[in-house]
Amino acid sequence: MGAKLHILPPSANSHCCLATLRELGIENIEIVNAYGKTREPEFLEMNPCHTCPTLEFGDGVAIWESCAIMRYLCRSSSNGDKLYPKDLQAAARIDMACDWRQTSYYPCIPDIGYVVFGMELSDEDAQKQFKKLIDEHFKTLTEVFLKDSKFVYSDTPTIADLAIAPSLTFIKARSKFWDAVPKEVKDYHTRVLQNFAHTKENFDMLDTMCTEYSGPGADLEPLE
Repeated sequence: MGAKLHILPPSANSHCCLATLRELGIENIEIVNAYGKTREPEFLEMNPCHTCPTLEFGDGVAIWESCAIMRYLCRSSSNGDKLYPKDLQAAARIDMACDWRQTSYYPCIPDIGYVVFGMELSDEDAQKQFKKLIDEHFKTLTEVFLKDSKFVYSDTPTIADLAIAPSLTFIKARSKFWDAVPKEVKDYHTRVLQNFAHTKENFDMLDTMCTEYSGPGADLEPLE
């Protein structure tokens, strides 16, 4: 059995791995739609954390967490340095940005955007998390990672940009939050996604879900 990449089609975490796969021209990994299957015994045996994306190998081994998968894809591909540098210091800076994404930036996103998946979320928590993005994390993105380059520590997009930018789309679920996002962050979001046109269908899927969301909290005002 060959390797399989289990994804959720509207998931930003899946989108970054799909974009990496396509950008590097990797064709020997099967894409599997895992929607509705991540809590089934067969999936849990493979990945007890029941998350997507998950990269399954034919020898019973699987890895999950999007940044880990992207690094594996780059390291195993002859042209992987297109998205993940071979230079150790440059790679470490990309790793640092990916870790920041996982531990600092992304934890703010679920309370804001997961309403599109039908989750009942606190408006107060959404406002607090968005304020944290505005007051702290967007400044790190624009004033540190993008200070001297169009992409994260790079003049061309890397896996760090694929980790960060697609998930910004979730903020569109709260239209007034999106209005308050700094222009330089919006421009970065557009710039990254436009560089991966082969994943546009997936990017657009999440964008449509968010921009057309009209349920509870859609018109929530951000905190001053």
